[in-house]
Amino acid sequence: MQVEVLNWDNQVVETKTLDDAIFSIATRKDIIQRVVQWQRAKAQAGTHSTKTRENVSGSTRKIHAQKGGGRARHGSIKAPIFVGGGITFGPLVRSHEFSLNKKVRALGLKSTLSTKFRESNIIVMDNVDISEAKTSTMARKIEGLGLNKKQKVLIIDSQISDKLKLSSANLHKIDVLPVVGINVLDLLNHDKIIITKSALDNLQTRLTK
Repeated sequence: MQVEVLNWDNQVVETKTLDDAIFSIATRKDIIQRVVQWQRAKAQAGTHSTKTRENVSGSTRKIHAQKGGGRARHGSIKAPIFVGGGITFGPLVRSHEFSLNKKVRALGLKSTLSTKFRESNIIVMDNVDISEAKTSTMARKIEGLGLNKKQKVLIIDSQISDKLKLSSANLHKIDVLPVVGINVLDLLNHDKIIITKSALDNLQTRLTK
């Protein structure tokens, strides 16, 4: 399968061959969903916490006599039934991460890339170098590619230069990402994907191993 390679002037400079095993497979919504759930669970902080009866402040003495007072027997003011007492079975600090097979993660990424390519939402560029780190320069170049200002754009390169990072920092619809960090969730959250030739070669090599 062939794809046109563009420059910042929206001109075709060459064509490039895409691997059918990556960019021409069926859309597996079930696999994509599993990968997204895995990503979101891995990113979850898990810092929610409550105090149990051993963590709350309070005297450890028996609050009243066991018998003869006409009251229910109790041993601690820190019991969960009292105001200010410990919480029973409350949330504790923990990791929400779970394991997901490497082949499943790779299939989810391939399926997402194939879907984006079929929808004509992937643009291959010879490079994304810019002469100056200015927001206006980046905005003009994005508009020159015929992209709508309301579209969310993800730029993927082998290495993100300082100029590229600075010029896109104030454009809230544009994000940059090194190819080593490419993931299903970021691909789904953007309308258009701009990827350089070098990043594409790196990606295809990684996913065909």
